[in-house]
Amino acid sequence: MIDLGAILLAAISLPVSSLHHSDCVIKREHEKCMERMAEDDPENDLEFGCPWLWDNLTCWQPARVGEVVVVSCPELFIQFMSEEDDGKVSRNCTEDGWSETFPHYVDACMFDEPNTTHEHPDMYYVSVKALYTVGYSTSLVSLCTAMVILCRFRKLHCTRNFIHMNLFVSFILRAISVFIKDGVLYAEEDSNHCFLHTVECKVVMVFFHYCVLSNYFWLFIEGLYLFTLLVETFFPERRYFYWYTIIGWGTPTICVVIWAVLRLHFDDIGCWDMNDNAGIWWVIKGPVLASIMINFVLFIGIIIILVQKLQSPDIGGNESSIYLRLARSTLLLIPLFGIHYTVFAFSPEDVSKRERLVFELGLGSFQGFVVAVLYCFLNGEVQSEIKRKWRSWTVNRYFAVDLKHRHPSLASSGVNGGTQLSILSKSSSQIRMSSLQAESPAT
Repeated sequence: MIDLGAILLAAISLPVSSLHHSDCVIKREHEKCMERMAEDDPENDLEFGCPWLWDNLTCWQPARVGEVVVVSCPELFIQFMSEEDDGKVSRNCTEDGWSETFPHYVDACMFDEPNTTHEHPDMYYVSVKALYTVGYSTSLVSLCTAMVILCRFRKLHCTRNFIHMNLFVSFILRAISVFIKDGVLYAEEDSNHCFLHTVECKVVMVFFHYCVLSNYFWLFIEGLYLFTLLVETFFPERRYFYWYTIIGWGTPTICVVIWAVLRLHFDDIGCWDMNDNAGIWWVIKGPVLASIMINFVLFIGIIIILVQKLQSPDIGGNESSIYLRLARSTLLLIPLFGIHYTVFAFSPEDVSKRERLVFELGLGSFQGFVVAVLYCFLNGEVQSEIKRKWRSWTVNRYFAVDLKHRHPSLASSGVNGGTQLSILSKSSSQIRMSSLQAESPAT
């Protein structure tokens, strides 16, 4: 049986890891009902006028004539219920057998607002899946482009950008792992995917958990690096980068290996896509929540430092410009630190289920795109380097074309040709130097 708590728990730390279609929910509920029927003594059924009943949504236990049986809404509809609704459905046991449900499942178990129509659960899952598929696809393309830019230009090779590049790689792996996982879990159009338990399926889930966990740790390292850079005067970046790499890629490896071993020995059920065992799940959930919490503390600390620096007498500008710069710095740090995950990270799992799923699964998939845009495409240093390379390429191309149109005797003459090439080289060097001098204040 699918657990909505597991879905919401996954939405905190591992988006889309437990997002199943309704056929899986119904299939698991049906199995559970059959188990309860098998455990019941058939002789007891003679005492009841209405036997066990599975109505494709809920399991109804035997009842005597005139008895009213009240059950909670099926788990399929839990995320569609209003928080104030009791979520109860009833049936009467009559001489003719079970009556119809009252109220109807749709009326009792789905949140109803004025001027809105009821949405089928499958449509909700399909909509969320489509949203995060678009988000991860957009992030994947933008992050790959950003990686090419940062790798291509040697002037951009520094510790800060190396950390950004590792973060980009973690986002890329996260998007790829989501597509692989969806391809494996939902390869079957029917409900056969609900009971996958192959080794390949489990390996995919281990890889998926590793990629997502690494992504959170590199978000934590981004916050830690920036905080250390602001606090320490003398900062040995290269030495720290070595430990950052171990933490960013090594710690998730340890956590995922421990989780996989525990699942293999104590909870080897299905494809390991469900996390019903809370103790084992904390091996992954704990580090994720810890990284979110620490990053939030670092975020607050960095904002305090920025306020102090911007209000320093050495900083020019009026008060409005100072707070404008502070607001811009804060907005830039939110996607870099993953601070938006704190919105639902520590809230009760039964609060705002639908909004929580859309926020974490849908909007969270665009985080890689936002990070790539803010820290690569809109970065002044990156833009200046691209402009410099473009100017250099256009200058070289101009002189190459100009040389082809020269008189052939000039190119064939050894002295004149050498002199021409020397002049060409000197002119090109002077243009590059003037270009660098013109751009150096901007960088």
